[in-house]
Amino acid sequence: MNKDIIQAADAPRKLAALAGAIALSAMVTPVIAGEIDVNGGTLVMAYRTVEFDGSKIAYREIGANDKPTILLLHGVPSSSRMYDDLMKRLGNEFHLVAPDYPGFGNSDAPSPQDYSYTFDNLAETIVKLTDSLKLDRYVLFMQDYGAPVGMRVATARPESVIGTIFQNGNVYEEGLGPMWEKRKAFWSNRGQFQAEVVKQHQSLTVTRARHLGTDPDIEAYNPDLWMDEYAYLNRPGQDQIQSDLIFDYQNNIAAYPKWQSWLRAHQLPTLVVWGKYDPAFTVAGAQAFRKDLPNADIHILDAGHFAMDTKVDEVANLTKAFLVKLEQRRRR
Repeated sequence: MNKDIIQAADAPRKLAALAGAIALSAMVTPVIAGEIDVNGGTLVMAYRTVEFDGSKIAYREIGANDKPTILLLHGVPSSSRMYDDLMKRLGNEFHLVAPDYPGFGNSDAPSPQDYSYTFDNLAETIVKLTDSLKLDRYVLFMQDYGAPVGMRVATARPESVIGTIFQNGNVYEEGLGPMWEKRKAFWSNRGQFQAEVVKQHQSLTVTRARHLGTDPDIEAYNPDLWMDEYAYLNRPGQDQIQSDLIFDYQNNIAAYPKWQSWLRAHQLPTLVVWGKYDPAFTVAGAQAFRKDLPNADIHILDAGHFAMDTKVDEVANLTKAFLVKLEQRRRR
């Protein structure tokens, strides 16, 4: 029999085994792992869970909690794992907390009948997490979905947010790439386009393209980035969860003027780090911050949507410089 046919037929079984292993790992908590930072110091990353409303929310944490806190909010279809390397680089000097939203990563994924998958609810869950962990002052680091979640957190708890970092986290219509035209059709007629949108969103081709974008240096990307996400995306129940959030994204765009007004009114120190090879959120979205935050520190990197895939050292250096300057300003 043709070897290629055997391998193709075996792929679903391997994928199912991988998804099962991932789901099993989510049940083991807390886990503590010793890590080595780039300068040779020993750090300890903690992988924990907290439970409320009948569900477990997973988060990773590093650094002493008496140091300045950064709350890192992930994108789609990622999880707090996307921040792991960045956190290890910054954990000696800062306190970093990165949760997984419900339905993502190692957090529980209650059914849509028990938990409404909207960005309002994701933000409410994150606010509850900050209350549970007694995080009352922090910088928000937001990537992709992290921006609409984080801006809801900011508007709900303005006294807690002392600075903002946007990594391809869009809050301006200028930053919406051509792909959003297809989303608008889905928003207008969910029944007609639901199957197509979900099929594409969960496909290996689109999951890979989310990382690569238009970056010509595809050999710089670790394929595990999208293979792991592909397994997560195809766990039972994910089709409805992801569809609900894609459909609700239209409310994020409607909220852009409100969030822009909030940024303009508060004038918080802001760092914008943008991968220029992102076809979903274009560089125009990064430059648009100047309209409301003329003092924003904006950097365009030779990177994709998930800039830390290939430029984690640059992102770490920019983030550290921003946080150090922020602390110096606050101590004056």
